[in-house]
Parts: sequence; structure tokens; C-alpha cells
Amino acid sequence: MLTLRLTLESFRFALDALKSNLLRTILSLLGVTVGIFAIIAVFTIVDSLEANIRSSLDFAGDKVIYVSKWPFAFDSGFPWWKYFKRPVPTPREYQQLRKQLGPNNKGIAIFAANSGNTLKAGSNSVSDCVLQGASYDYRAVSNMPVKEGRYFTSQEIEAARPVAIIGATIAENLFPNGNALGKQFKARGQTLTVIGVMEKEGKKLITISSNDANCIIPFGMFTKMFTLSTTGFGGGPSATIAVKGRDEDPGLMDLEYEMRGTMRNIRGLKPRDEDNFALNRPEMVAAAIGKLFGVIGIVGGVIGSFAILVGGFGIANIMFVSVRERTNIIGIEKSLGAKNFFILFQFLFEAICLCLIGGVAGILLVWLVTLVPQDALPLNMSAARVILGLLISVGIGVIAGIVPAALAANLDPVIAIRAK
Repeated sequence: MLTLRLTLESFRFALDALKSNLLRTILSLLGVTVGIFAIIAVFTIVDSLEANIRSSLDFAGDKVIYVSKWPFAFDSGFPWWKYFKRPVPTPREYQQLRKQLGPNNKGIAIFAANSGNTLKAGSNSVSDCVLQGASYDYRAVSNMPVKEGRYFTSQEIEAARPVAIIGATIAENLFPNGNALGKQFKARGQTLTVIGVMEKEGKKLITISSNDANCIIPFGMFTKMFTLSTTGFGGGPSATIAVKGRDEDPGLMDLEYEMRGTMRNIRGLKPRDEDNFALNRPEMVAAAIGKLFGVIGIVGGVIGSFAILVGGFGIANIMFVSVRERTNIIGIEKSLGAKNFFILFQFLFEAICLCLIGGVAGILLVWLVTLVPQDALPLNMSAARVILGLLISVGIGVIAGIVPAALAANLDPVIAIRAK
């Protein structure tokens, strides 16, 4: 109890010292404030940027393997010209995959898209829209939340009926006065009926994935509007096949192995032939993003640490001045029986309090910045970053205050009392 009481008394002495030199206290903590602001701001921006990009990639779905001509991550040792010679996936291959794949999947879909389209409804129109054709299982392999209306029926997909599920931006522009469900609009000379409206996503850093300007129609209807490319170079949009894995196969190793064997069989590849297709998984992109932002975070932390280092030197300098000014008081305290740890904690707590106040101020500034409305990149400061800022502040306080505090604790009381 005595130790706790003395520790609390040291803390009270430290606060009294800070209050008695208010101007110096404010000037001292500015360096720490700037340093913590720099570090936490960098980490907050990096976290928000990574979260935004990952959110933008949600359209790719979870536990999904894509059959494509191009890989998500290029192999530096693979001859680049061989990628160009690969054929693109076709509807025939999609149908064969549906028949030949075993029970390791929850859905197989084929889809293709064409951008830069203008949609019209009466006197209203909206440009730069994406027309996307999809098979029935597209909802299983991709994130496509329908807010109003419904999804396609299997009969609508098989019969290639002129129905569409549109994004929120398209609905707002084509039908500004009411519900879009059941209304008709024209796209590339075809009249389509709205059966569903997707949830509004808003702006994203990677806007190519936003559903707001997407119009999804049955794949058969899409092929009536566009001629699919057989090479992947011009001549029309190219198709992609996606297969959704089961939860029982978390690594998708069984599904990937089965898909590779089935695709090689469909394309008539011999055992020694190289794959002429790519099996892509969104985790490849996520892993690359994680590594990239890990490096950016380290670089940002190093840059921000220079600012906090300057603040630490400032705190240490002020603490040395504080010890010199209060040498006489230290001598009196020690002559009255004050223990060395009491004097040590008194000055150490003062340094920590200075840094904590500066750190809280820096974190508060970052929080105020996150309140500024941002459409493309909303900033969010996590609790982990707040805790990190406080821990850094305490660490800097200990480092900056330990030497001055130790010098004060080891002063000879007789010599200290005589100091002027």
C-alpha cells in the first residue's frame, strides 16, 4: 500500500509540475503531437486504402476459381508470347464443365461484359454503362445483392428472355420518378424489362467493379447483342467461366485439381502439353495487395518515426531543464525521506504524461481528418491504431524521461539542497 501511495503521489507531483509550466508543456508536446499524427495518419490512410481496394474486389466472390486466358499474376519465367496464343473460354467449354465436374462445386457460371453502352427509357438516358451477360449460377460466384425485385429464373436464362437487373445509378437516371420494376428500356436496339435493382455501392477506388452502372442480362440475350471474341483481341467481348467451391474444401485444392484435369481433357491436351488456360483465384490478388500494403506501411512508419523522434528529443531536453530547475526541491524531498524511486517516478511520469497528452492530441487530429467527407476513399481509424498511438506515446515518454529521471533520483541530497 505504501508503494502504491508513493507512486500515486509521484504522479500528482508530475501533474502539478506540468500545470505550473503550462506554456512550456504545450510547446514540448507539439513535437510528439506532430509525430503521432504523422504515424497514425499514414497507417490510417494505408488501412483505408487497402480496405477500399479489397472491398472493390468483393465482386470477384469468395472461394471462386476463374477459367481465363490471362492469369491474375504473370509468371516471370513463362514466355509472354505463349499467353497471346491461348484460346478464350467458350460457351461450349462451359457446358462441358457443367456436365463433367464432380460434386466439389456449388455452382458454375459463364459471363461476359461490354462497357461504354448508352441505355434509354423514353426521354431519359444514361451513358457509359456496362452490359453484362451471365448464366443462372452467376449469383453464386459473384457478389450481386438485389435490393428490389428478384433474380433471374432458370427459364429466363435458358430462353434468353429480354429481362435485366440494373444498378442503382441506371435506375435513378432512367426512372427518376418512381419504381423501376416492370419498366422497359432500350439497349443496343433491344427492349429489356427490369426485374431487379441492385443495392447502391457508391464510388470505389476501383470503379470497374461497381454494380451501380451495371446492367446484367441473360447470357443468351447478351450473345444476341454481341459476338463473342474467340481470341481475346478485339472483335467483341470475351467470356470467363467461374466455379464456386464448397466450404468443405477451404483451400480449393480438390476443386482446382479437378478443374485443371477437366479443362485439359476438354481442350484435348496431351500429358506433356502445357496448360493453355489460367485458373485464377481472387486470393492471388488479395495476397499481392497484402504484401504491397505491408511494405507501404513499413515505409510510412519509418517516415513517421522521424517526426516522433524529433518530438522525443524535445521531451528529453525539457526534462533535463526540469531536473536542473528543481534540483533544490529534489534535495529537500530526499532530506525529508523521499526514496529514489519516488523521485524517479515523479520525473518519469511527467515525461509520460507529456507524451500521452501529445499522443492523444495527434490521434484526435487524425480522427477529425477522418470526419471530412470522402467519396472515393473514406478514411476509418481503427481501435488498433488508437492503441498503437497511445503505446508509442508511452514508449517515447519512457525513453525520453528515463535518463533525466535517473539523474534526478541519484542526486546527493546535500549537494542538491545547495544548488541554486
